[in-house]
Amino acid sequence: MRKKLLALATLLPVSIFAAEEAAAEAAEKVLTLDVGNTAWVLTATALVMFMTPAGLALFYGGMSRSKNLLNTIAMSVMGYIIASIVWVIAGYTLAFGTDIGGIIGFDSLFMGGIKVTDIWATGNIPVLLFAAFQMTFAGITVALASGAIIERLKFSTWMIFTAIWVIVVYAPIAHWVWGGGFLSALGVLDFAGGTVVHINAGVAGLVMTLMLGKRADFGKAMFPSSVTLTVLGASMLWFGWFGFNAGSELGADGIAASAFLVTNTAAAVAAVSWMLIEYVTYKKFTLLGIASGIVAGLVAITPAAGFVDTAGALIIGIVAGVVAFYGVNGLKKALKYDDSLDAFGIHGVAGIWGAIATGIFANPEVNELGKGLLYGNPDQVIIQIEGVLVTIVYTAIATAIVFKIASILTAGARVGTDEESQGLDEVAHGEKAFNLR
Repeated sequence: MRKKLLALATLLPVSIFAAEEAAAEAAEKVLTLDVGNTAWVLTATALVMFMTPAGLALFYGGMSRSKNLLNTIAMSVMGYIIASIVWVIAGYTLAFGTDIGGIIGFDSLFMGGIKVTDIWATGNIPVLLFAAFQMTFAGITVALASGAIIERLKFSTWMIFTAIWVIVVYAPIAHWVWGGGFLSALGVLDFAGGTVVHINAGVAGLVMTLMLGKRADFGKAMFPSSVTLTVLGASMLWFGWFGFNAGSELGADGIAASAFLVTNTAAAVAAVSWMLIEYVTYKKFTLLGIASGIVAGLVAITPAAGFVDTAGALIIGIVAGVVAFYGVNGLKKALKYDDSLDAFGIHGVAGIWGAIATGIFANPEVNELGKGLLYGNPDQVIIQIEGVLVTIVYTAIATAIVFKIASILTAGARVGTDEESQGLDEVAHGEKAFNLR
């Protein structure tokens, strides 16, 4: 017995050393930079950045009237600029810092404490790259909301609103869903931003619309300045959306490839479904309708992109075109609110459908992290609805407070009647979109 104990005592240091060495090797393996994933997420980050000051700016700008085209573009551009600054100061740490009670994180103000060698565990990419990728999402979300209130909002109010909203509204919801917060713990599935981006932006736009009031000539014929610019912008959004959805896998793998394919599929079929229902209703195949259908399909597939197969994407896209068409041509007219460029009608309505549809069509053969109603998990639909409701309620209340504060700080949010009539391009920026001489 004594000999056995001595033998064990001799082997014990070796065993401890071996265990420590194995643990160190495992840790090193997990935290080793993946060059392929890093290259892909760098590319995806650039694609998503391109969506806001280029794609969305043109998509929205072309739908506004020519006297407000530059102001509309400026709201998207400045939304991205301000969100970028606020994100590195406080937005990132609130969304993805160390969790405090499932509500917010708070340990990396000004990106402090993050080294260039730090690795984000998912995808084994640099933490700084992950922060930059998420920054582009914050920028486009607030810019999307601007479409609801263009042609009558003070530019100064918009800038103040953007800075506060990213911190008070966007960052907490991003944390709840993606940063380890309570909605993530609940099991809400949102691959690339159904709740965080689209429902959030759509509801924020609707709240601002109701608080700001209708344009002075609401109800009269108001023609878009350039359908050409809008279609070009929609195409840029479509292009950038591959980075938005496929990039959210944070890796160059099969799920990213699937997300890429289903994103394109949903956009294409939603454009067709919108076009057909528009033709049945108005007997015209409008390019504005086709462009809107593309975006509706992209919105709806966003939360589901990394969870559904192509068959699921086809159904999500078909329904997205129909519900978004109704949101723009039915709901808005019935309730008589002035959502200028249909931020809620497209992003809010299609975003709600996409979030719930994720709970129906999530296929564990695509991604083992998601299992929906059709694959034996009806509870996922309830969880998705809970996530949607939490987002709507919080965004509505918090946006109302933030917008009121921004309004007070700028002595009212709305431009004067004469300024609105003249157009905000000249009033706010002293420029014209088109000079014919």
